[in-house]
Amino acid sequence: MARVDKVSAAEWQMRVDLAAAYRLVALYGWDDLIFTHLSARVPGEEGHFLINPYGWMFDEITASSLVKVDMDCRKVMDSPHEVNPAGFTIHSAIHAVRHDAHCVMHTHTVAGVAVSAQASGLLPLSQQSLFPLANLAYHDYEGVALREDEKVRLQADLGQANVMILRNHGLLSCGDTVANAFLNLFLLQRACEIQIAAQAGGTPLVQVPKVIVDGIAQAAAQVTRGLGGNLAWPALLRRLDRLSPGYAD
Repeated sequence: MARVDKVSAAEWQMRVDLAAAYRLVALYGWDDLIFTHLSARVPGEEGHFLINPYGWMFDEITASSLVKVDMDCRKVMDSPHEVNPAGFTIHSAIHAVRHDAHCVMHTHTVAGVAVSAQASGLLPLSQQSLFPLANLAYHDYEGVALREDEKVRLQADLGQANVMILRNHGLLSCGDTVANAFLNLFLLQRACEIQIAAQAGGTPLVQVPKVIVDGIAQAAAQVTRGLGGNLAWPALLRRLDRLSPGYAD
């Protein structure tokens, strides 16, 4: 396993942040046993990425256990852990064309999959929904994501968006930092949860006017003081230190 004295300071920090994200996904109940993945670019190493050891629960992930792989998910640093090349297909497709996407997160949550199966997709039903709606893409389901030819269509559908709903499949987010990718995922997930809850009431729903949706990007920058997910990240790490320590090992 990687050790803090065997990698660059920048890589170790990325390992700590990514391991923290895995723990947070587990803490919020967004994990799917050992399936789905979060990935991150290794700073200063073109074409190298960090991904979880296959078979580990998300609340077991540590900075040192993350596996360094290349674009084909082949290990490029000694590790006793196996990886899942099939699970890296979606991630490698995005990393290949979105060099600003230093972190990519993918989940199979109940609310996320439920909304992905709705023809209307995500609706402007809540304040939380407005942030992903300002930057949201969709990708149609093509079966289990194993085929190389699907990558081109996935890349085209994502474009420059930072959140995506994978039809009949789940949610995806990306960001220039782990913190920003996590915030993008949090908002999309929470919007899906609210939508399913609102629809369960069985009464007509009031949608947010389009003019407000269109102006939300500027408001978001004001809310986070221009820091995006980095504003909340230190507090999230403090929460992990209390509830799921050891991620930085």
